[in-house]
Amino acid sequence: MTAFVSQPAPNRPDLGPLPPFGRAALLLDMDGTLLDIAPTPDQVVVPEELPATLHRLRVALGDALAVVSGRPIEQLEALLGDAPFALAGEHGGAIRHRPAAEVERAALASPDPAWVRQAARLAEAHPGVLLETKQHGFVLHYRAVPELGPLLHEALTDLLGGSPAFVLLPARKAWEVRPAGADKGTAVAALMRNAPFAGRLPLFIGDDVTDEDAIIAARKLGGAGLRVPEVFGNPTSVRAWLARAAETGAWPGL
Repeated sequence: MTAFVSQPAPNRPDLGPLPPFGRAALLLDMDGTLLDIAPTPDQVVVPEELPATLHRLRVALGDALAVVSGRPIEQLEALLGDAPFALAGEHGGAIRHRPAAEVERAALASPDPAWVRQAARLAEAHPGVLLETKQHGFVLHYRAVPELGPLLHEALTDLLGGSPAFVLLPARKAWEVRPAGADKGTAVAALMRNAPFAGRLPLFIGDDVTDEDAIIAARKLGGAGLRVPEVFGNPTSVRAWLARAAETGAWPGL
């Protein structure tokens, strides 16, 4: 059996120290961090070893491991099973604080159905654009036709008409319309107020602009936030780093 020994990790000076392994809570983005980006959201592949790695880390961290994603919680459960202890979905709009617990949903606005219909017409008019609907928003993916990014941004900006109840966010070759009032930063804060996260120091890892609020929240709570492109390069390296942490009971150097 591997002996888990908590010790400070050597780290790049510009990143600052990571929370000591024995006092850390690990919060992870999904797409682009744990999983490689796929052409469409339903085509992602979960590497065979990933759930076991996450579960080993969960045990080593006293269950203080969560996934914080833009995906609905039901998708996260289907993809990762019971590997994470807690899940935050829809950019903080829904949180499951522990396995089998009821999902807490924030009181958020839902988009005007006319907006969703217009987004569907945009997708139909531009082959390669994919509409993904969520409980409180929607996403237009343009990975297959990256040249359409500016056109879709302009169309969605006009569609929202400056509504203060919604924000338009860039993602990986996608534009997401989601309600104001919840983000991954509020999700991190909410998770850290409850057991088994309370009293620990958060380490959040994410890859794009939707993760910035979580990175800021983790740092404000005395922890650390790491950006995949700058620190790891890609999800393969993130998974390898997490596997080494699970094996040694300490954060590998960065």
